[in-house]
Amino acid sequence: MKNPFFFFFIIFLVLLLIYEVRAAEDGFITREGQHFMLNGTPFYANGFNAYWLMYVAADSDSSHRNKISSAFQQAANHSLLIARTWAFRDAGYSPLQYSPGSYNELMFQGLDFVIHEAGKHGIKLILSLVNNYDDCGGKKQYVKWAKNEGQNISSDDEFFTNSVVKGYFKNHIKGVVTRQNSITGISYKDDPTIMAWELMNEPRCTSDPSANTIQAWIVEMASYLKSIDHNHLLEAGLEGFYAQSDRRKNPSFQVGTDFVRNNQIPEIDFATVHSYPDQWLTSQDDDDQLLFLDKWLNSHIKDAETIIQKPLLFAEFGKSSKDPGYDTHKRDELFSAVYSAIYSSASRGGAAAGGLFWQLLTQGMDNLRDGYEIVFSESPSTATMIQQQSQKLNNIGKMFKDHILSNG
Repeated sequence: MKNPFFFFFIIFLVLLLIYEVRAAEDGFITREGQHFMLNGTPFYANGFNAYWLMYVAADSDSSHRNKISSAFQQAANHSLLIARTWAFRDAGYSPLQYSPGSYNELMFQGLDFVIHEAGKHGIKLILSLVNNYDDCGGKKQYVKWAKNEGQNISSDDEFFTNSVVKGYFKNHIKGVVTRQNSITGISYKDDPTIMAWELMNEPRCTSDPSANTIQAWIVEMASYLKSIDHNHLLEAGLEGFYAQSDRRKNPSFQVGTDFVRNNQIPEIDFATVHSYPDQWLTSQDDDDQLLFLDKWLNSHIKDAETIIQKPLLFAEFGKSSKDPGYDTHKRDELFSAVYSAIYSSASRGGAAAGGLFWQLLTQGMDNLRDGYEIVFSESPSTATMIQQQSQKLNNIGKMFKDHILSNG
C-alpha cells in the first residue's frame, strides 16, 4: 500500500461516523411542551410492559438470560421502542432490597443486564421504583420495616406520610438512580437507555379521596429524584383516575388521586394512563366496556393537551383471556381502540405519544401468565396489529423529522 496513513485515516473516519450515529441513537429522551423529543425531533413510540425482566435476568444461567434477549429481539422485530419494567423487589424471595438500604448484588446485576440488553436492541426503558400493591413487597413492606423499628403506623397509606418510611424510599431512589452498571460501567443516572423513572406503580391512597396526600408525596419525591438525576424524565405512575370534582369520568370508585393536579407538578414530565375496563366494569358487557374506554381515552388526551400540556403515555392496557366469553377478536378490538386514539392524537401533533400493552412474554414462560400476556407466536392477529401501530407511530416521527430538516 502506497499510503498507509491514508488507509488508517479512512478507517478512523468510518469508526468516528459509526460512533456518532450510535451516539445519536443513544440520546436522552427529553420533553418540549406536550411532545417527547429525541435528538431534536418529536419521539412517538409503541411499547410493552415486562415487569419480570430484572428477576428473570438475575439468574445468570444462560437459559434464563436468553429469555431477556429473546423478548427484546422480538420486541425490536415488531418495532417496539419502549419497555416498562420493575426496578424493585422488596424483601421476600430473591429480593432486590433485603431491608432498607441493603441490596442483593445478584438482583442488581440482573437489572444491569436488562439495561445493557435493551440498549443493544435500541429499546428505551421506563423503570418503576416501588409497587402500590403487596406483589414484590410494595408500600406494605416499607410500612412493615418502619413498624419493626418502632414506628406507630396504623395504615399502609402512611407510606405516603410517615417520615421514616419516606426516608427509606428516598434511600431506595438514590440507591437505584446512582447505581453503576456492572456491565457497561455507566451510572443509571447517566444512561440514555433509560427513558424515565416512575415513582410508583399505580399509587393509590383511598384514605384521602381529596388526593392531597398523594399530591404532597409526589411533590416531595419528584423534587428529591430530580435533585439527583438531571438527565431523565420522571412520571408518577398514575392510572388516570380523576379527582372527586371530576369523578363522572371515573369508573364507580375513587383511589385518592387527581389525574390533572398530580400531573401538573413541575417535576413530573409526562402523564400516564392505565386502561382496564374488564377489571373496572365487571358487571358490564364488552360493548359497554368499549364505550367507557373510548370516553376514558379521549378525556385524558383532551386534558393532557388543553390543561396539563405535557406528553401522555398509555402505560398499561389489555384484556384478559380469563374474561367471560373471551376471544382474540375482543382483545384486538380493545387494542384497536387504544391504538386508534393514540394515532389520532399523534398524527395531528397532539399529546398522545404511545401505548404500552400489558404484558409481553416469550415461549416457555407459562408460570408468568396472568391472562393478559401477549406471546407473539400464539397471537398472530394481535402481533400484526402491534407491528402496524409501531410503524405508523415511527412514520409520524419521521414525518416531523423531515419537516424540521426541510425547514432548517
